[in-house]
Amino acid sequence: MKDKGKIVKNVISLILMVAIVIVVYYVYQKYNFNEFVKAENTLGISKFERDKLQKCTNSNSYKIENPSYHDAMFYETVPVIPNTPYKVTCKIKTNEVRSKNENTDSGAHICIAESLEKSDNVTGTTDWTTVTFYFNSKNRTQVNIGFRLGGYEDECMGTAWFSDFKMESGMPDESNQWNFLCLLFDYVDVNIEKEGTNQNIKLRLTQTDKDDISICMRRFKTSMEEMSKGKMKVKYDIAETTTPITTLSYDEENGYYVSGYNVKEVMDSYLAQGKYDHIFIAFRTGDINQRNAIPVNDWIGLGSMEYRGIGFSNIRLPDDDSNYIYKYDTRINIFPEEVLIHEFLHTLERNAEEYGEQRPELHSNEEYGYENKPLLGLKEWYQDYINQTIKTNKGNIGLPSLIYTKKPAKEANFAYSRELQAFKEPENILEELNNIWNKIRKLFMVAQQIIVEE
Repeated sequence: MKDKGKIVKNVISLILMVAIVIVVYYVYQKYNFNEFVKAENTLGISKFERDKLQKCTNSNSYKIENPSYHDAMFYETVPVIPNTPYKVTCKIKTNEVRSKNENTDSGAHICIAESLEKSDNVTGTTDWTTVTFYFNSKNRTQVNIGFRLGGYEDECMGTAWFSDFKMESGMPDESNQWNFLCLLFDYVDVNIEKEGTNQNIKLRLTQTDKDDISICMRRFKTSMEEMSKGKMKVKYDIAETTTPITTLSYDEENGYYVSGYNVKEVMDSYLAQGKYDHIFIAFRTGDINQRNAIPVNDWIGLGSMEYRGIGFSNIRLPDDDSNYIYKYDTRINIFPEEVLIHEFLHTLERNAEEYGEQRPELHSNEEYGYENKPLLGLKEWYQDYINQTIKTNKGNIGLPSLIYTKKPAKEANFAYSRELQAFKEPENILEELNNIWNKIRKLFMVAQQIIVEE
């Protein structure tokens, strides 16, 4: 009898152990995020799970659920090689994802944590969608690649599933040729807050506007090549769209302006070509004949912006066709391409900073003795800025010549790509058990360190 009792006891113990293992494994499968770190604005609001019912391919998907408007992500710290283009892709599925505010760049997407660098968003209710994120590492040696439900500027509600992560490194384009796109928006049709009321403003480009910009782009190419003394080459396309600008962004410093997200559909169709390094958006904000204008705060061009990693500038056409700001005239203006050059230099100024290169502020010309002259504007300042020949007591300063070969990441960089081992999923039970053991070992080491410190 004793032997039978012992056998029964052993069987019960074995069953309990198996049950415990199954429960532990189930919990592990549901909540294990491998090497990813979970992050959210306010702890405890978002729900992070692995979902075996929503699979794109083989592995359980990664699920973020925001029951209320919130910003949450999971990310992994990935080593990168400086000045290298990278591409991150994943599949995203969503259910009733919506932003707290209208017309904001938020949703389910890929990003670099604590930065504005991000992919396009997936919103609403969708099936599995491939999302691609390009970035250049610049002077960084590691980045936090995040998979996010929310955004830098807004919060989201709903559920998003992420799967099939992949990261590739490409080959940097070290040539000094930059490809520009100048997008002419024929129409503006927006509702704005003006003089305390909501007003609808309708504007359109004239043929004179289009001719002026066409001439200025041709002069921009020639001037940038000549002023840089061959350090930079320019190719450009001019495209015209009848798709109207229907929303504008706003801030106290600039008033109303066009962000990349305001013209997202048109921009995306051109960026999909994978060849442009910088984009100018040309449009009107007023018409003196109609006495119709959108409030802006004293700017004719607005730069230092990016859209999906590509330099992006606003070029505002004047309210009056007879304005000479974009017209060449030996008596009035022999440097009509100045606005385009100025706004593009803001992008190079920003790039230099992000590559860790020293350079003066583009708007600091008076500090170094350069004045805005009749006919020429600030051409002498730009030329010395471009060639790093601004004289100071400590030597010449300006943009370093290497910055003319530091261009944004785009699809053309990945003709011969190399897949990296980031975000690798366990492929079998042995790898999963090894993963569990490594996590336990790390926890034990952390606990041991805390004990030693106390």
